[in-house]
Amino acid sequence: MKIGFIGLGNMATAIIGGILKNGLVNPADIMGSAHTEATVKKAVEQYQITGAFDNKEVAAYADYLVLAVKPQMYPAVIEEIRQVVRKNTVIISIAPGKTLQWLADLFKKDAHEIKLVRCMPNTPALVMEGCTGVCYGEMVLEQEKETVMQLLNSFGKAMVVPENLMDTVVGVSGSSPAYVFMFIEAMADAAVADGMPRNLAYEFAAQSVLGSAKMVLETKKHPGELKDMVCSPGGTTIEAVRVLEKTGFRSSVMEAQKACVAKAKGM
Repeated sequence: MKIGFIGLGNMATAIIGGILKNGLVNPADIMGSAHTEATVKKAVEQYQITGAFDNKEVAAYADYLVLAVKPQMYPAVIEEIRQVVRKNTVIISIAPGKTLQWLADLFKKDAHEIKLVRCMPNTPALVMEGCTGVCYGEMVLEQEKETVMQLLNSFGKAMVVPENLMDTVVGVSGSSPAYVFMFIEAMADAAVADGMPRNLAYEFAAQSVLGSAKMVLETKKHPGELKDMVCSPGGTTIEAVRVLEKTGFRSSVMEAQKACVAKAKGM
């Protein structure tokens, strides 16, 4: 299996790191290109993959081709490579807001003429804890879907969703690390205001978020039930929850996420 990457930024290299860490292919089986020579050289030095300075070379090489460039670059890149991509190559897009049909149109193909995968990973992939939503075009075979899931699970957790939920994935996981980072920063700021050294405050805040997320995933309990477990009658936690409710914490998160999804749909 030969894997190609057009674009070697943070997300692409996170995926490459996961693939290699899990031994899915050898470094020699991965080829990547990027906009600058320095970016290609950096990836080659870090992962011992094959570097290329021509997108068409990567496209012609790959059995699975990951398009990891900015969404606005897709039309130019696809126009450049569309005539050299092999018929059975599975093309994986990580562009938010860009549908399978949009991709097929850029390749000047009908849906039954090209194997397309649309996915939305997030930045925790950089530490092998990514969350990725994925949907498939009609021509992707079951065995190919299994391979795609292996690739995407190599740097975190991947879940198949209908394409009409892919923009929702952008809001709930693709962009949400930014919301969580803001929450951690705010908690740390409050701890600093109460006298805790900042480096220690970040440790406490980040570990609390990590542990809380793990409880949701491993216990399978409703988040509200887990929240109630922490809130003793007349205690400190319920007082903090009262203030969060008063100041519109839930509504702020929901409105921000809805704005994110609306932006994704309009891209």
